[in-house]
Amino acid sequence: MAGGGEENVTEIVINDEAHDFRSLLSSSERDFLVRNNGDQVKIESLKGKKLALYFSASWCGPCRQFTPILIEVYNELSSKGDFEVIFVSGDEDEESFKGYFSKMPWLAIPFSDSEKRDHLDELFQVRGIPHCVILDEDGKVVSDNGVEIIREYGTEAYPFTQQKIKDLKDQEEAARKNQSLRSILVSRSRDFVISSDGKKVPVSELEGKTVGLYFLLFSYKACDDFTPKLDEVYRKLKAKGENFEIVLIPLEEDEESFNQGFKSLHWFALPVKDKNCQKLARYFDLATLPTLAIIGPDGKTLQSNVAEAIDEHGVLAYPFTLERFTELAELEKAKQEAQTLESILVSGDQDFVIGKDGVKIPVTDLVGKNILLYFSAHWCPPCRAFLPKLMDAYQKIKAKDDAFEVIFISSDRDQASFDEFFSGMPWLALPFGDPRKASLSRTFKVHGIPLLVAIGPSGKTVTKEARDIIMIHGADAYPFTDERLKEIEAQIEEMAKGWPEKLKLKLHEEHELALARRRIYTCDGCGETGHVWSYYCDECDFDLHPKCALKEDKGANDDSKGEENPHEGWNCDGETCFKV
Repeated sequence: MAGGGEENVTEIVINDEAHDFRSLLSSSERDFLVRNNGDQVKIESLKGKKLALYFSASWCGPCRQFTPILIEVYNELSSKGDFEVIFVSGDEDEESFKGYFSKMPWLAIPFSDSEKRDHLDELFQVRGIPHCVILDEDGKVVSDNGVEIIREYGTEAYPFTQQKIKDLKDQEEAARKNQSLRSILVSRSRDFVISSDGKKVPVSELEGKTVGLYFLLFSYKACDDFTPKLDEVYRKLKAKGENFEIVLIPLEEDEESFNQGFKSLHWFALPVKDKNCQKLARYFDLATLPTLAIIGPDGKTLQSNVAEAIDEHGVLAYPFTLERFTELAELEKAKQEAQTLESILVSGDQDFVIGKDGVKIPVTDLVGKNILLYFSAHWCPPCRAFLPKLMDAYQKIKAKDDAFEVIFISSDRDQASFDEFFSGMPWLALPFGDPRKASLSRTFKVHGIPLLVAIGPSGKTVTKEARDIIMIHGADAYPFTDERLKEIEAQIEEMAKGWPEKLKLKLHEEHELALARRRIYTCDGCGETGHVWSYYCDECDFDLHPKCALKEDKGANDDSKGEENPHEGWNCDGETCFKV
């Protein structure tokens, strides 16, 4: 049984073969299943029931996350009397099996019957767990994607047939077309939201208002950073008398943790673990946190996520209409056109960067220079990997043009880490914890590091892709303008003139190698990093740097046959060459 691979397939896979429950679940020495208290249950008693075969194991994290969901569904369906779950364990010892099974209210294949468990794994082609195969009363497989179905729809999907799932999807589509605030927030058992003081507020009181649905985890740092900004916007809008409300959609499992974060806010929320929370996450195709979906006064979705707009523009993003976002885009364009080095690096009395030993360098001293803003951190492995490349380019550029500087903008978590990382850099930095870092991150939409932004002598942004440019072209790309990149492109094309378009080499005898543009690669000949041009085999993902390929080609043409093993450090098995 493979482990830890959650299912992502949403289609239902069915099989017309009918399985006899007795032969499917019993063995020559056993005609029963077991409960976690040791009781034996005759397999014959399952006749006429729908079964879910639950392949799971205690060591599997995704299994442990899914099991409580399945328990809740099982308990709700138990009153029907026609549904049973059979645990097929992937545990490696009986103690682990018993500990995990003790939390389950259903039946299991005895741990001792490893032959039957292995047979079921093979029969139902279990490639990852948790895995759930659902059979109808006749023993036919109605779905082998039970985990995804139950996770998405819960008891609503019962009896888990293809037709039932189709009906649910049709209902969801119809709900989108006829969306209202009630259809989004009200469930069969609840027509209210709760306030931070615990009061139940009817959803009807929110109708006719602009409502933000805020999907969050209080324990998630990005939500923790965004929530105070959203609260500030909310307070300003309420002070102006705007009809705007926020409803939290908690993704927390821990009610105490949620209540701790919610109590200081003057918003509304769905109850923790309310089934509508996951349903809404699916309905709005939740892909990132924080997410703030906006529902207009008519109950229709205005925007699927305005978190970034609020982060950048604050209260100006209201009322979150297309017209307002068009206005903001025009303002942003005008701001970019008016950008200067001082406008992005000076804030009140903070009009300096620092050099070694904390020496303050006025921003005015850098005006008119080409500047690279280097967003990075000591804890970030890609940042540490890129640093030597940037330092090499810096030293080469600086030797030719003193009107050039790099400014390190740290995402380190403490002063000591900042000091250690900055001590190995030859350039300038913003002081650790400087509030200008947040402003710069918003301005340049920094969602990941390392990021390298090139600022020209006028103070305007030249490119946000300077990291990739330096990785490929190094110092030759300076000053990173479109004009310079076009010159490099022309040089690249000129470089390849006269090179053969295809080569057949001993180093890769299986296929011809074609001359191809490749951004960055590792040469399978010399092991060094290459870029721009490669002799490449797409089928094998095999790269040869032109110097390696052309050298071997020349040797072959000179009848230098070489030894039986043409390249030291490689073994060939007749199908593929492997580095050793």
